Amino acid sequence: MRLENKVALISGGARGMGAVEARLFAGEGAKVVIGDVLEDDGRRTEAEINESGGECVFVRLDVTSEESWQSAVNEAVGRFGKLDILVNNAGIYRTHNVVETSSEEWDQVMDINAKGVFLGTKAAIPAMRDSGGGSIVNISSVAGLVGNVLSSAYTASKGAVRLFTKSTAIQYARDGIRCNSVHPGTIETPMTAAMLSEEAYRQDRLNRTPLGRLGTAEDVAYGVLFLASDEASFMTGSELVIDGGRTAE
Repeated sequence: MRLENKVALISGGARGMGAVEARLFAGEGAKVVIGDVLEDDGRRTEAEINESGGECVFVRLDVTSEESWQSAVNEAVGRFGKLDILVNNAGIYRTHNVVETSSEEWDQVMDINAKGVFLGTKAAIPAMRDSGGGSIVNISSVAGLVGNVLSSAYTASKGAVRLFTKSTAIQYARDGIRCNSVHPGTIETPMTAAMLSEEAYRQDRLNRTPLGRLGTAEDVAYGVLFLASDEASFMTGSELVIDGGRTAE
C-alpha cells in the first residue's frame, strides 16, 4: 500500500482525472477527501470508493474561494486527523487566441487554474506543517512548458502553475513539504471530450504524439501517485511530463 495511513485532498475530484486519482489513492490505502462544485458527480464518486472498501469524503469546493478551501482542509483534518497530500487538479480549458480572449474569460481561467492552486496551497501548508510534512502535486500541462496556438489564457495559467510550484518547493522544503508539477499532454477526459469528438482535432493531437495514442486519466494518475508517495521523497520543484513524447520533438 503506497499511501497507507496518508490523508489526501484532491480538488476537481468529482470526475475525470481527479476521480481516477481519488480511486487510485484510496486503493493504495489513503483516506481521500474530494472537493468539487459538481455535487452529484462528487457524491457518486464518494459512494463508489466507499462501496469498494476505501475511505472517501466529498466536500463542496469552489477553488476560487479562500473560505471554501479552508473549509475543505478543516474537513480533512477534522475527519481524518491530518493532511499529508494535496492534489491541485481542478481546472478549465478555453480555446481563444490573444485577440479573441475577453478580459472576463482571462480572469475566469486564471482564477480557477492559477489562483485556485495558490489558495489550495496556502490553505494546506499549515496543516501539513502540523503533520510533519507533506506532498503537494499541481496539475499543470504541456501548455505550461511550450506555446499553444489554440489558447492564450490556458497557457498562461498553466505556466503560472509551473513556476508557482517551484517557488512553493523552495520556500517550504525545510518544513518537509514537497511540491511538484505534472504536465499532461492530450488526455481523454470529460474536459477534452467535446474537442476530441472533432475528427480533425483528434487526428492532429495523434499526429503530434510520437507514441501514437492519446493519454488516459490513468496514465496521469499513476504519475501523481508516485509524486504523492514517499517513493518521491527526494523530488521537489520538479516537472513530471506525461505527454506521449509530444514535447520531446
